[in-house]
Amino acid sequence: MRLQDWVQHKKLKVVVLFEGRDSAGKGGAIKRVTQRLNPRVCRVVALPAPTERERNQWYFQRYVPHLPTAGEMVLFDRSWYNRAGVERVMGFCTPDELEEFFRSVPDFEHMLVRSGIILIKYWFSITDEEQEFRFRMRIEDPLKQWKLSPMDLESRVHWEAYTQAKEEMLERTHTAHAPWWVVQAVDKKRARLNMIAHLLGQIPYENVPKPEIVLPARVRNPDYLRHPVPPEMYVPEAY
Repeated sequence: MRLQDWVQHKKLKVVVLFEGRDSAGKGGAIKRVTQRLNPRVCRVVALPAPTERERNQWYFQRYVPHLPTAGEMVLFDRSWYNRAGVERVMGFCTPDELEEFFRSVPDFEHMLVRSGIILIKYWFSITDEEQEFRFRMRIEDPLKQWKLSPMDLESRVHWEAYTQAKEEMLERTHTAHAPWWVVQAVDKKRARLNMIAHLLGQIPYENVPKPEIVLPARVRNPDYLRHPVPPEMYVPEAY
């Protein structure tokens, strides 16, 4: 809450990228970050697959409208790094498009930083065994099966290809102005706590003075008569 207040007070612009393999814990970490924050200040961006029009745009174009203005934090649940990961492994981009991405992304991120955006990039790292365990848990639990997509299941087949893609991505896009931070994510609780503690340390913040909140007295009109609500409009009380 104090960081959120500081972002608003100082009109900061913060972007946090959450990347990692399927089931690495990105969504759970984002949920823990946002659950106590004001959604008008901190919002989550999780884009669907690109449309035909978006596939023919400048690659970064679909992400630019979601960048923050002053006083906002934006958490990307997957980001422009889709090109270096799933698009590369699953053949959704050409080798030339991939190489152009690697040439462009340092400049793109440098522009963001120069514009005043605080850019923080996290990679959630899990083992082969842990991913298999989490996938099996999702398959067996009806409440978690919605988390599984055909693309998630296909990622198990391409574990080594994703590893190679991750290694090249980190090597070619870890820069002084936009470094990667790797979160050891096999233990979900520790991963979330470590990531949150690290995030808080990336943005120096202070207490923001707040005026005392006083609840005003209710205005009562002696001529007002409250009308009863018809019984058929009530939701049945099953509990």
